[in-house]
Amino acid sequence: MAAQEDARIAAAISSVCEMETEPCCKEQKDGVLDPTELEEAEGISELAETHSVNELPCGPAKEDVELCGEDPAETKSQAVENKSHDKKSSPNCRQEGEKGECKIEKKLKKTNSWKMVRFQDPSIEEDVVERDSSAEILFPEYAVEEWTSTPFEELFMAEDWENITEDRLLRKKVLESGDIHVPHSTWGQEVTVKMQGVVEDRTVVEKDCKLVFVIGEGDVIQALEECVMSMQKGEIALLLADSQYAYGLLGREPDIPAWAPLLYQLQLLDIRDKPDPLTLPIADRIRIGNQKRERGNVHFQREEYGLAARAYCVALEVLTTRSKDGNDVGMKEEEEEVREYRVKCLNNLAAAQLKLEQFDEALHTSRDVLTLQPDNVKALFRAGKLLSDKGVYNEAMEVLKHALKLEPTTKAIHAELSKLVKRQSGGKDMQQWRVKPAKVLGDDIAPFLIPSKKKSSGISWKFILGALVVALGSLVTSMVLTARH
Repeated sequence: MAAQEDARIAAAISSVCEMETEPCCKEQKDGVLDPTELEEAEGISELAETHSVNELPCGPAKEDVELCGEDPAETKSQAVENKSHDKKSSPNCRQEGEKGECKIEKKLKKTNSWKMVRFQDPSIEEDVVERDSSAEILFPEYAVEEWTSTPFEELFMAEDWENITEDRLLRKKVLESGDIHVPHSTWGQEVTVKMQGVVEDRTVVEKDCKLVFVIGEGDVIQALEECVMSMQKGEIALLLADSQYAYGLLGREPDIPAWAPLLYQLQLLDIRDKPDPLTLPIADRIRIGNQKRERGNVHFQREEYGLAARAYCVALEVLTTRSKDGNDVGMKEEEEEVREYRVKCLNNLAAAQLKLEQFDEALHTSRDVLTLQPDNVKALFRAGKLLSDKGVYNEAMEVLKHALKLEPTTKAIHAELSKLVKRQSGGKDMQQWRVKPAKVLGDDIAPFLIPSKKKSSGISWKFILGALVVALGSLVTSMVLTARH
């Protein structure tokens, strides 16, 4: 029976390979498909080149979440890192004269801080400044003792500080009041701030004289988002943030240790509504959408999968060629470019959803990829695997056969097809075919199931050993009796 079953599996797979009439897609170097790899990130305009989804412009990424390339769950841990992470940004924010104005460039730059990405309104020709890494102080007139020397423990307990959160782990002290006639910023608005941050030994780890971000989209650490919503326009304040509102247990290599609290000097320069992406030129939509995708890659690498999924969803809202009246406004080349980046975003979103064990959502997202790109092997494999786990065997078989036709040498597809054929053949091992998201998203996608324990056929070795013992005992007894006689 086992031989017949193996022959049936081999026949099913070989029949698919024989169907191939055209050269298959580019093969994986090792012949193994990893459905959890992120796609490589590509260079985006003037912003930054990304080597892979994991290597985001501002920090190391663990896996390429198709963030910058195909899909976040697709690239292996080191494969996802973006070149932008390695790319250095030259400081261009210099103080000029007594006014201390920032000298800026016309090109949009990406800052060194992995959490900081500028989202300037492209419809306004406004200069954007790159992060200033110089040692010059941005607020020389406010070099107060709390900023220069007071231990953080004392600041967390100080009575003259205001609690932004009830847990007293995010606090601020107003140094200069702002305009009371301007409403506070709210969730979803775009703000511009001037800030610098230090760790407890007062080493400057973040500095930016014109940082632009959208509140609630994860462009910066939570501490900055929470604080600006409590500030008035023009207000200058000290912000003390516990690590859980900053960079948490991972820190940020090489300058921010794990569990490190941060102290900021912060000024809220401007508040405005977030620009409607449907009113922006297609080139600007692509630029902003890829920034958001890269941010999602950063979160994915830090295993912040919920934040990664949110970043990908925001990117998908921007990556469109539709106008407000519902018509397409892009040129053919622009439409193809937008489609390519949407595929990358969707693949990465599916990877994040798998990490979150949102299997139905991941299947829906994978189908969205196949709507745009029917021959996307990663989406085919992921969809086939999820359909098989759901028990939709016929559709799973068609999807996996399509994937195998495109990449006949990929071991993972062969393995999944073999498992699927076994499932369809009677269900003897059905209890072993449960979904294992950790395996799906790991470096090795072959072991998707727990191998069933096959009962050995024939006579048990214990029975044989017992028989030998009895025989030897009988022989010894016989010899003893013979000797006595």
